[in-house]
Amino acid sequence: MKACIYGAGAIGGWLGVALAQAGCDVSLVARGATLHALQADGLRLRRPDGTVVHTAVNAQDNPAALGVQDLVVVAVKAPGLPDVAQAMGPLIGPDT
Repeated sequence: MKACIYGAGAIGGWLGVALAQAGCDVSLVARGATLHALQADGLRLRRPDGTVVHTAVNAQDNPAALGVQDLVVVAVKAPGLPDVAQAMGPLIGPDT
């Protein structure tokens, strides 16, 4: 399953790791320093027991570069929703 997380903050990052561990092909839409960190290092999640989970992901700032997804999760703060709603069209297909 192709899953895209739109917004790679704490919630989006946590969900991205969880989906990747469940076998999904995870991509993220991010920007700025977060985008560069994801492209260089992937996602890292420190669990309560201290273990660190590392997951490589495809991170882009242009949703069209990711193509149609099976699942899209919007994980941005409320003020960002209008912009995301306009930009996420290329991620949505007939079976999304």
